Amino acid sequence: MLKEVGEKLIPLIGLLIGIILGLFLKVDIPAAYSTYVPVAILAALDSVFGGFRAYLEGKFESDIFISGFFGNVIIASLLAYLGDRLNVPIYLAAVFVFGSRLFNNFAIIRRLILSMARSKNVRRKNDEV
Repeated sequence: MLKEVGEKLIPLIGLLIGIILGLFLKVDIPAAYSTYVPVAILAALDSVFGGFRAYLEGKFESDIFISGFFGNVIIASLLAYLGDRLNVPIYLAAVFVFGSRLFNNFAIIRRLILSMARSKNVRRKNDEV
């Protein structure tokens, strides 16, 4: 049982380490990459929200998450680069797609968390009776 709890805490610990590093490390991004980095970050956030959703649904698989994370970031960055070379703002398509997926995943995560909280409350009330 302790092993299961430890395995469930690994993603949370990784997230906390990433947030702390992001807050305290100063990273200057060159202006030449100002189009690529936001698209890559949005793609990464989409993967993180998708992974959290899969975790809540009991379908999380780390190899699918990691391949999707890096795959999304690379494809989004390549689309932004291709658009830059063609002088067409293709990155906007990536922003639209990943942004809509992000909001969709957030809505599903919110519903899952609320339904889990409601079922806990129902179980507590049944235990009290």
